[in-house]
Parts: sequence; C-alpha cells; structure tokens
Amino acid sequence: MPIQFDWDNANIGHIAKHDVTTEEAEEVLGSDPLERDPEVSEDGEERWSYLGETARGRLLYVVVTLRGEKVRVVTAFDPPKQEKLFYLETKAGLQGGFEDS
Repeated sequence: MPIQFDWDNANIGHIAKHDVTTEEAEEVLGSDPLERDPEVSEDGEERWSYLGETARGRLLYVVVTLRGEKVRVVTAFDPPKQEKLFYLETKAGLQGGFEDS
C-alpha cells in the first residue's frame, strides 16, 4: 500500500523555502532511507527523521510526523556535512564498500 501524505500550503511552503519539492520529499521516503533519531517536539508531537536520496540522487534530510493514517512532512532540507558523511559511509557499508584489502 503506498504511503499517504498530508500536504497543505503550510508544509509545502516550508519545504519550498529549502528548495525542496513535495515530489522530492516523497521520493526520499519511498526509497528505503536511513532512519535517524526520533524526537518529540515542544508541543509533544512525535517526529521521525530520515536521510535518503531522490530519484535524481539529491540527498535530503526529511522530518515527518503522523496525522491519523497519513505521513506529514514537517520539514525537508539538504543535510549538514556530518549527516552526508554518515549517509555515504552507512550506505557504502550496507553495499559492501570500504572493505579492507
């Protein structure tokens, strides 16, 4: 069953400020992203963070919450350098990269 997303002008506008489209955020979440540490917002809302790639290979950090049965993207942006390195190292490890000779 495909992921159902909760989009409105607020979250579409927010990710647009980071030059991210709804399609890119959805691609990341549908492409077996790496899960990062979950958190709880100031108002008590649970949030989950993911690192993943778009179909064009753009690496994004996407934060989501659940609204009923739908996934709501809270924000999405280009990850900081340390997160990019973590992603690349983890993916390389999962694919058998960085092996000692």
